[in-house]
Amino acid sequence: MNRLLDVEAMLKATQTRTHIVYSFSVSEMCRRLHIDFRYSPKTLDDEALAMDIVRQSVHKYGARSEQSIADGLKKWLPLKNLITVSVDDPSGFRGACHRQHAEQHLFLAADSASPGLMPGPLQVGNWSITLSVHALVTDLCSYRLTVREEKEW
Repeated sequence: MNRLLDVEAMLKATQTRTHIVYSFSVSEMCRRLHIDFRYSPKTLDDEALAMDIVRQSVHKYGARSEQSIADGLKKWLPLKNLITVSVDDPSGFRGACHRQHAEQHLFLAADSASPGLMPGPLQVGNWSITLSVHALVTDLCSYRLTVREEKEW
């Protein structure tokens, strides 16, 4: 298999609600595209900090009483980081994988694909992967994204 992209990076909490786009080129020999993505940590382990974040969010977005906040705080725990993957080929959108898992192994081929991705011809040319950083509740979050093409046998 030929590695087309291999990125390791660190995100800061201030990068919540942002998108990161990576491009790579697919060759005419590609018969199956493999995308591996993982990030860490998945959850915020500091319960006191997590409860402060929940309190702030409830005050900002909800009109709840202090008692209802106190009664329901723990139902939102543990707080989780969430980063999702979308794929575009040279013609446009090929799918999105909005999963809760911190480790994902995805694939695309002419006749099959991982759920959320659309099977179809693997077009030669520039493809892109968008990482959508929906929520970062930890100060830092590391990730690794690898794309490989499986060539004709």
